Amino acid sequence: MSRSSKKGPYIDPKLLKKVLAQKASGEKKPIKTWSRACVIAPEFVGHTFMVHQGKNFIEVFVSELMVGHSLGEFSPTRTFRGHGKIVKRTLTKT
Repeated sequence: MSRSSKKGPYIDPKLLKKVLAQKASGEKKPIKTWSRACVIAPEFVGHTFMVHQGKNFIEVFVSELMVGHSLGEFSPTRTFRGHGKIVKRTLTKT
């Protein structure tokens, strides 16, 4: 179920504060965050976030197309090893 429209999107207040502080100072170093549920706001565009993956952090550069999505969508937690391969079995005649 999606979040109620009257409540608005969830934006981590600490993360927003860090982004606004970086905009004021003019520096662009990556911001480390564990908040995967945080929705990307228009203020985040152009910044790099290091989103926690469960074991390590993945760098995510935010573009305009990402606004409205959550940070966790761009940092996969599971490794895809491929689908099962077809094994050809030889029939033995007895």
